[in-house]
Amino acid sequence: MSRTLTRILAIAHKEVLHVLRDVRTLYLALGMPVVMLVLFGFGVSFDLDDIPMVVVDQDGTEASRELVRRMIASGEIIEVARVSDPNEAEHLFVTGDAAAALIVPRGFGDDLGAGRATELQMLVDGADNSTATNVLAKVDALVAVIGGELAARGVRPSPPIDTRVITWFNPQARSALYLVPGLAAYVLAIVAVLLTALTVAREWERGSMQQLFATPVSRLEIVVGKLLPYLALGIVAVLLVLTAGAWVFDVPMRGDPIVLGAASLLFLMGMLGQGLLISVVTRNQMVATQVATMSSMLPSMLLSGFVFPIENMPLPLQVVSSVVPARYYIDALRGVLLRGNGLGELWHDLVALTVFSTVVLLAATKRFRRELA
Repeated sequence: MSRTLTRILAIAHKEVLHVLRDVRTLYLALGMPVVMLVLFGFGVSFDLDDIPMVVVDQDGTEASRELVRRMIASGEIIEVARVSDPNEAEHLFVTGDAAAALIVPRGFGDDLGAGRATELQMLVDGADNSTATNVLAKVDALVAVIGGELAARGVRPSPPIDTRVITWFNPQARSALYLVPGLAAYVLAIVAVLLTALTVAREWERGSMQQLFATPVSRLEIVVGKLLPYLALGIVAVLLVLTAGAWVFDVPMRGDPIVLGAASLLFLMGMLGQGLLISVVTRNQMVATQVATMSSMLPSMLLSGFVFPIENMPLPLQVVSSVVPARYYIDALRGVLLRGNGLGELWHDLVALTVFSTVVLLAATKRFRRELA
């Protein structure tokens, strides 16, 4: 056992020297995750501010003007034009100058003052469905708040049912709190796979694999020895990413950090093992880089629940997503950071990550043959 450990540490020490001599590897492992997290965190946002809106006030009363003033005073909506005909708003939609149009019908003020039911019409630019949905939600929330304030001031009697919506875990509806855990998994998946995808492929291209074969080490010892330095780098990268998320985007830590640490370790082992398997199969750095990027980037973004809810995917894609490790790591990150989950709620994610990491490491070890051709 001691000889096995000695040989593993010797291979790990050799790999550490390679990493220290190559500054690009250190940047890839430690610098790029933080840079990508900050860039994507600020660049990718579902929060809507400064919504350009055209107003069609057909009522022209003090109540309609007060409604418009209150909506603009929120700071989230900008009045770009005021027209008298709804058809005139279409031109602003075509030119891209407006994303929404508020139509206040005639008799709005009289109905509001008399306590009768009244309606507002909202037109949105549906060319971007996501933006249109968010605009509707934002305007609907503002109208509800303003209507409640007008009712409290006696402008209109309070409705018989007062519905209040409370959002847990993210009361300010900040998209950063939702996106940062997904971004962390996405970035770490790409970096971890790329780190080890070049390892064995580089050895084959440089011809140093023959020297490694001449040493009395087993396949498992080579695999473990090469993974250990990159696993250490990955752990440091996880800490840097979580620190950047907490410092820059105020992402909290509400759950069990031990569960988060276990999930991060298993996820890193799985992704590093995937990269090592790719490098063993391809034996070429360029091909390994291409395969590693495609096999980590697209699944981690599209099939992990990072951007699109898995429940909304077609059944075949849901089945495919079950083998994407980022799916379980994102769920663990959001559970621990946002919902305050522990082992009782996230054990299934840990089991899935354990299965994936075990399978890819065994496959990489089995595929690694002491052959020169």
